[in-house]
Amino acid sequence: MQNTMDTVDMKIGVVGFGLRAGLWKHAHKPGQGSEVTVVCDTSKRGRADAAAKIPTAKVTDDLDVLLASGLDAVLVLTPDNQHAVVAVETLRAGIPTFCEKPLDVTLEAADLVLQTAFETGTRLYVGHNMRHMPVVAQMRQLILDGTIGEVKAIWCRHFVGNGGDYYFKDWHAERANTTGLLLQKGAHDIDVIHWLANGYTKRVSAVGDLAVYGDVASRRDNSDRRMGDWFSLDNWPPTEQTDLNPVIDVEDISMMQMVLDNGVLASYQQCHFTPDYWRNYTVIGTRGRIENFGDGPGDVIHVWTTRTQDGFSEPDAKVEILDGDGGHGGADPKLIAEFLDFARHGGTTQTSPVAARQAVAAGVLATESLRTDGSARTVPQLAPELLEYFNAGQPARTTAL
Repeated sequence: MQNTMDTVDMKIGVVGFGLRAGLWKHAHKPGQGSEVTVVCDTSKRGRADAAAKIPTAKVTDDLDVLLASGLDAVLVLTPDNQHAVVAVETLRAGIPTFCEKPLDVTLEAADLVLQTAFETGTRLYVGHNMRHMPVVAQMRQLILDGTIGEVKAIWCRHFVGNGGDYYFKDWHAERANTTGLLLQKGAHDIDVIHWLANGYTKRVSAVGDLAVYGDVASRRDNSDRRMGDWFSLDNWPPTEQTDLNPVIDVEDISMMQMVLDNGVLASYQQCHFTPDYWRNYTVIGTRGRIENFGDGPGDVIHVWTTRTQDGFSEPDAKVEILDGDGGHGGADPKLIAEFLDFARHGGTTQTSPVAARQAVAAGVLATESLRTDGSARTVPQLAPELLEYFNAGQPARTTAL
């Protein structure tokens, strides 16, 4: 007998209609398999935006109303420190849950989400969309093809050229909301490093500082605005930024080192006051290395597999980075499509709740390291039963635990 979810539109809920609300477009396909029917947001502006963009959806500020709406899946797109608060409720309500990255901003909250998904048997998916980005997918395929041999080291430099506008004028600038940008912004890259290396961080250390934006005197409460209201390339140089958040207690430059459980060594550097905005990954194996120059469509991944006598040499191959329809080089629609299929049918996915938790763990402990003496921290392991459950694709159970 055919599953009715295959023939009738899935009813999708959205919690939080802010910066990542654009994902609704990939889930709202009436007559094509899914429809956003309920949006919950505690802000007046969020509710107004949702009502204007999805006039057929019920809009509410009450999570209980959403939970009781007979949903087939839900997107949790709230600010990061509210991810676990909401996701725990949606999972307990039995609604397959998409939780935007990072899973949350503390290790305790992240572990609570995984534990709740395990105990209830409700499907959990975490929105690490970079696993679907062409630059990452293509670099991973080069590794899987054996082009550079066995991976031994990964370096990532993240030039966050729009950092002053994106992260220092609203809630992102406060530890209470993010723990720190090494976690909040870096969770993407930590997850990518883990994915390319096929391992997870077991030990981490870091240094960092609030080197620039802490000295900027121009401050403003921007709770009446959003990033699109103040963003401008004219906000340059960083020392002349205006209307920064009244409280800034997160670092604007951070550097972390990781020892992975398979012996791979990795490093991640993040700077929020560079003039350019892109990620540079270098992956070194036993037979060569790859490095991307630019991370968007039309940019190039360089591949070196031949030893040279000295100095810089042209790469042995250049791989053009592909494009795709939708946000982040086509990653966002692929992300939502994979989630909806997972919500319907279950099974393994390209993203992983375990990987999402491990990225949070590495980011949290690196932040703890840089704010103390810079010494190494050991990542606590997940319980074996959780690892088995999530690695198996969250198999269905007849009853919850």
